[in-house]
Order: sequence, then C-alpha cells, then structure tokens
Amino acid sequence: MTDTAHDTASRFAISAPHRELLDQVLDKWSLEVLNELCERPARFSELRRRIPAVTQKSLTATLRRLERNGIVERVVLATRPVAIEYRITPLGKTLRPPVEVILAWASRHMPAIEDARRTFDDGLDA
Repeated sequence: MTDTAHDTASRFAISAPHRELLDQVLDKWSLEVLNELCERPARFSELRRRIPAVTQKSLTATLRRLERNGIVERVVLATRPVAIEYRITPLGKTLRPPVEVILAWASRHMPAIEDARRTFDDGLDA
C-alpha cells in the first residue's frame, strides 16, 4: 500500500468503540432529539409532540442511550408532581458542529448522490 493510500485508509479506519458510539448517537432519532434539545430543555411528552413520528419506546431507548453516553442529562424537577426534564450536556453541544458539517456536505452533494442512486437503480432494472 502506498503512503498516500495508507494515510487515507487510516483516516477512515473506525474502531469498534467508535462505531458503537456513532451508531448510538448519530441514528435517526438521536439526531432529532439532539436537534430539539439544542433549542431548549424538554420533558418527555414535549419531545413526543415535537417529534411526532417517534414511538414512546424508541424515544425512551434513544434518551437512555444519549444519557448513557453523556450527551443528554435527565434532570428531576422539584415540582408537584415531580417532573423529569431532558437537557443537552456540554459534551452533547460539541456534536453540533461536526453534524452540521456532515449535513452541509450532504446538501452540497445531494444532486450527485441522487444521480448515482438513479444510475444504480436503473442498472438493477436492466
């Protein structure tokens, strides 16, 4: 392998712990939850209203994964009755810039991606 090819390969090497983390914090519902919590903290029921397509089970699992990874914190509010609020952590806020870079890349390259998809799909039909 050439030095250039090796450098490129090592930059894209994803170890098991990295892959697990990325799977847990960059999936569909995690990105939706993070988008909402970047705006302001929210209770579970508020998140359900703001993300209508997510099921209760999926939202619960997503919040637990994000909390386990230190991205979201669960805060018990001293109200009657007691309420739970979810907030993005300082660590969670650091995810916003790289996610915005990926979204900008996708927006910039979407026409080429759509062309590639059409070409691929047309090849399957042939």
